[in-house]
Amino acid sequence: MHTDSEVEAVVSTQSTGYEDGKKPDHTVVIKYVPYVKDSKRALDEYISEIFMNGTNTIVCHNTCEDSLLASPLILDLVILAELCERITVQLDNEPEPRRFNSILSILSYLLKAPLVPAGTPVVNALFKQRSCIENIIKACIGLKPANHMMLEHKIGAPLTQGYNMSSAPHLQKKANSPYVSMGLGHAKTPSQ
Repeated sequence: MHTDSEVEAVVSTQSTGYEDGKKPDHTVVIKYVPYVKDSKRALDEYISEIFMNGTNTIVCHNTCEDSLLASPLILDLVILAELCERITVQLDNEPEPRRFNSILSILSYLLKAPLVPAGTPVVNALFKQRSCIENIIKACIGLKPANHMMLEHKIGAPLTQGYNMSSAPHLQKKANSPYVSMGLGHAKTPSQ
């Protein structure tokens, strides 16, 4: 359940969705009921505007043991944080590899309100947060990141099966690519 300040923080970091000065009309009520103990009961109601000033209402009721709901998230947080401790990144011209910032924004996928280093954009989109984790892990094992752009289909590149856009000289990216390591030696990323 989100608190009012969390909802306002999400809206303030988004450049689209709400006009200046507008925000979601919302109310958050959290009540502790001793009788139900660890059983979490949530009733969420979402009302949105649809075509011709109509409204659409979605109501969700959820009942579960709160500690059982949170336990897998805690385990995933620990595993992902430990993995991030093993990863180092080194550009071609750098003498020493770098580690992730101690504020692991990658963990935002498993938390309500993302925390990021100063000057870093806040990403509240769940799909983008998960894609970030997937792409970091892909880089660690030498696979190309997934970007869902499908550029080869948008610029008229051959659409033959097995065509690799990175093998076309006029489409290759010319930039220094980082070395990525998981404590087992250095491996180049696929673009090298």
